[in-house]
Amino acid sequence: MAESTLSTHADNIEKANAIYATLRRTAPKNKRDLKNYVKVFLNIDVPDKKTCDDHNAPLDYLWHSFSADFAAETRPNADAVVWANRAGGKTKLAAVATLLDCIFKPSCQVRILAGSGEQAGRMYDYVTAFLRNGFEPFLLEPIRRGKSRFVNGSTVEVLTQSAASVRGQHINKLRCDEVELFHERVFAAAKFTTRTNAGMLAAMESISTMHRPYGLMQRIVASAEHTGTPLFKWCLWEVIEKCTDRSCSQCPLNSDCRARAKQADGYLKIDDAITAMRRASRAGWESEMLCRRPSRENVVFDEFDLAVHVKGVDYDLNLPLYRSLDFGFVNPFVCLWIQLDGDGVVRVIDEYVRSRATVDVHAAQIKQRTPAGEQRVTATFCDPAGGSVNDVTGTSVVRELRALGIRTRYRRSGIVEGIELIRRAVRAGDGKSRLLISPRCPRLIEAMQCYHYPESGAPSELPLKDGLYDHPIDALRYFFINQNRCAPAHSRRY
Repeated sequence: MAESTLSTHADNIEKANAIYATLRRTAPKNKRDLKNYVKVFLNIDVPDKKTCDDHNAPLDYLWHSFSADFAAETRPNADAVVWANRAGGKTKLAAVATLLDCIFKPSCQVRILAGSGEQAGRMYDYVTAFLRNGFEPFLLEPIRRGKSRFVNGSTVEVLTQSAASVRGQHINKLRCDEVELFHERVFAAAKFTTRTNAGMLAAMESISTMHRPYGLMQRIVASAEHTGTPLFKWCLWEVIEKCTDRSCSQCPLNSDCRARAKQADGYLKIDDAITAMRRASRAGWESEMLCRRPSRENVVFDEFDLAVHVKGVDYDLNLPLYRSLDFGFVNPFVCLWIQLDGDGVVRVIDEYVRSRATVDVHAAQIKQRTPAGEQRVTATFCDPAGGSVNDVTGTSVVRELRALGIRTRYRRSGIVEGIELIRRAVRAGDGKSRLLISPRCPRLIEAMQCYHYPESGAPSELPLKDGLYDHPIDALRYFFINQNRCAPAHSRRY
């Protein structure tokens, strides 16, 4: 009887193991299946609740990454941007996505590229730890340093942070971890590596915390909004553990939490969050853990606030109209349309930004976009450098514009002087703002947020001339320099 019982017990264990092995090889069919699969076979309970209105749950990203190749609807690619907090599980979740790609998508070629070799190694270490926890039968050969091959033809490999390593790659999935730390040329090269084939969509995933308002991640997020690339964003409140026995009024997190942790289902310990908050500056806490605006410690106009300074201001026939120009060819040519109301509020109502076009093209666009025609323009201010005669053409931009019907005026000034005038308009000593910018001016708005001082070298009073953010600011600066001078400006004649 005892032997029969033992035999039955052994048979049951064998059947259970067979079922367990079958389930391990069964691809999840929906988001709930995916959560259960990762919890059972990887011992990771992926948070699936969002607690902030404009955020996502971490499971949303994982489901997008896994399901894109099986979706019924046609998609051009499976790209994604992941903006999440420190200790938000970004790297581990990307490793889970990598494992799922390799075991459930035959011949899938996945590469890991990170802002540093250490960061890339962390993601790959997660992958190899998963593989050693019961997924060894999926491997074609023993795990190698920086590369693993699977029996179904899939491969995962770590790339080094260099353009040479990235160029020449033709793969299905590229996971870029901590892109905020990438070299620009490496990220530019990485954009050309992914391909759609064998039923798998090309996917480039850009994953990071956003540290700087003028960094690479900020530009990636802004680009995602314009191109329609899915953006998955979560913060501390999507990954914190559920709060069950604390008094909100006594909790140091209360002013930010507002009882969100009462509905949470994450893993990050509340005590660890409190410790991190006490160690960090407020700016660092908001950018690194709450995924609000990045730290603005090195930004020129750190008091610029979208909620205060960006409003739907339109052309007012009763107010004087000004234009302000910054010249460029490879770097952008910028024109701003500006009005000044009776209270001294500067209203930027429109912008024109374009590179690699001739002066006649710019002039035609400026005149076409000027409300109510040239006769309504009080003055057009410009970069003093535009008055310099070009040795090749024998003329100047100011002369060319005048010949095309646009008269310009300018005064020479220091950069710091103009910046201080803009700062005064952003927020004067009395605390009031005298600057409004229309949403029709996205490049100027971005520049106001991102124009910054050099990060390395000796401290400087002069912001960085980066060829990106300085040109819209220069155009705005010429307006303030010219309009705020007491002496009347004169028109240059040639």
